[in-house]
Amino acid sequence: MADRDSAYEPDGGRPGPARAVSRRRALRIGAGVVGGGALLGCAAGGGMLAGWLPGGVELKKALRMTGTDGTVPDVAPGAVHVEQVRSAARSREVTLVTMLPPGSAAGPGLPVCVMLHGRGNDARGMVALGTPQFLAAAVKGGVPPFAVVALDGGDATYWHQRSPGDGDDPQAMLSEELPGWLQARGLSAPRAAMGISMGGSGSLQYAIGRTRSGHDLDAVALLSPAVFRSWADARPIGGYADEADWRAHEPLLRLDRMRVGTLGVWCGQEDPFCPAARDVARQARARQAGFPDGEHTDGFWRRVLPDAVSLLGHTLAGS
Repeated sequence: MADRDSAYEPDGGRPGPARAVSRRRALRIGAGVVGGGALLGCAAGGGMLAGWLPGGVELKKALRMTGTDGTVPDVAPGAVHVEQVRSAARSREVTLVTMLPPGSAAGPGLPVCVMLHGRGNDARGMVALGTPQFLAAAVKGGVPPFAVVALDGGDATYWHQRSPGDGDDPQAMLSEELPGWLQARGLSAPRAAMGISMGGSGSLQYAIGRTRSGHDLDAVALLSPAVFRSWADARPIGGYADEADWRAHEPLLRLDRMRVGTLGVWCGQEDPFCPAARDVARQARARQAGFPDGEHTDGFWRRVLPDAVSLLGHTLAGS
């Protein structure tokens, strides 16, 4: 299920920076769009598809030119444990999901990546996305094994405490409670984070907090991170109590306070969060960044998950 923030249009939906396209290519694309119409119409059609005229995203969606959907690998997953734990930080029971690669058992030597879900989703949704199968396929293909742990962060919390004293602090759950839960299950504290949409914001906040505590993450993988370049962009989403709350927690405003061994960022060009995702990749000097055609959907995330899992596994193994 696509994240509910997919309807968001940053900066009023204005098109992002133009991509360089030759005049000849623009005319050729435009000719295909208008079926051999006037030269002006051809150029305009090509410009829309290329992204340097308004309406390009809508046109590409209508023509189904936003890339193919990824599919869940046809492999047997490793062990998946789903359980309920009591979170004092969130003042409720939350679901904790542990996903292990085939042939691996929980142990302190197995690296752990925490996976943070998007808005309107939960920990079980990361299993439904196919994460256990993507992990199994990666390890089968030679990626060093690691465990993935997902847990509930709330519907629209943006993985932070919106108001002091409200009894719901997802970041405190990650930093103060998760290590103990993992230790009780024979696993070590997370060395990496992977976040989808709202979970991308949460992963960056988590990474910044880890740096502040003196324990940098080795790797962070962001899939369509829902971050905002201005309060005007963030306000319609309802993920923050007010502008002060946004300024206090928006990771895009404090990337200079984050140190991460390896960062990967993937976002579709037709995703409204793409301009901000590019800012993250540039400012945080991502080692791997991909911005192919694609929208804010499960299909896109399944398409790029193999790259994200590979980056995490090789980084955690030190290769």
